[in-house]
Amino acid sequence: MSFSIKELESLSGIKAHTIRIWEQRYNFLRPSRTTTNIRRYNNEELKTLLTVALLNKYGYKISRIDEMQPDQRSEAILSLQQPDAYDEYVINELIGCMIDLKSNEFEKLLTKEIAQRGMEKTISGIIFLFLERVGILWQTNRLRPVQEHIVSAIIRQKIIFAIDGLPFPQADAPLFILFLPEGEHHELGLLYVYYLLRKQGLPTIYLGANVPLKDVQFILQVKSPQYLYLHLTSFAGQPKFQRMLQQLQQDAGDASIIISGYVAQLVKKAAYPNVEMLQSLSNVQAYINTVK
Repeated sequence: MSFSIKELESLSGIKAHTIRIWEQRYNFLRPSRTTTNIRRYNNEELKTLLTVALLNKYGYKISRIDEMQPDQRSEAILSLQQPDAYDEYVINELIGCMIDLKSNEFEKLLTKEIAQRGMEKTISGIIFLFLERVGILWQTNRLRPVQEHIVSAIIRQKIIFAIDGLPFPQADAPLFILFLPEGEHHELGLLYVYYLLRKQGLPTIYLGANVPLKDVQFILQVKSPQYLYLHLTSFAGQPKFQRMLQQLQQDAGDASIIISGYVAQLVKKAAYPNVEMLQSLSNVQAYINTVK
């Protein structure tokens, strides 16, 4: 894989102009050049820049970082006292494992964080931020589907394992139906909402991703749920989303429709007054806590 300077800027938060200056003055970045003299950075240079940017953010001078060996930089990060610094280090390590297809190392690191923090803090403090960075790689077409599939499968496995350890829900509590509409396949967010609902003791039917509306209509007729829940990270165009939501509102009857995820931040709430839009993970948790 190779990256442009603009892609490095998006992933590291360091301006392209600053990266160019660092290249001129220091030795830790040595990009190759295309025949038209455009900079290209490999996997190792991306990981180096993420490390350098993190140390610089928390007080290390670039001249000092430049003198360090790679293992010394890692040790310096681990010695930082700020909690956010360690979180960013873990996210950078996960990105490096994903890019290099080091699935065992990715899983070991994730398992360690879950053991130390618990599932909820790992998801909210590490995984969601990691997935945001993965989204940047998708937008720049620098991520192969196989790279995302490998890490998504590992995260999915961890969430399902946590769900399996939860007690069965209360029989008399409101029923949630969870699904993603046709064409939507990114289910990690929805699966985590399933975990939160089950932990709260709420009965839930999890339909998963890419569910035709006719199947949702069938479930509505048979089970009469109190809530329909969608966690959407994307949708295939505004008109298609509007048609889907309008049809869902017609079919839902007395069931409340809830949408969380990135789409909930994009949609104007006034356009769908009967749909609950939860725009952050804290909103999701707060809403679930009110359900009785």
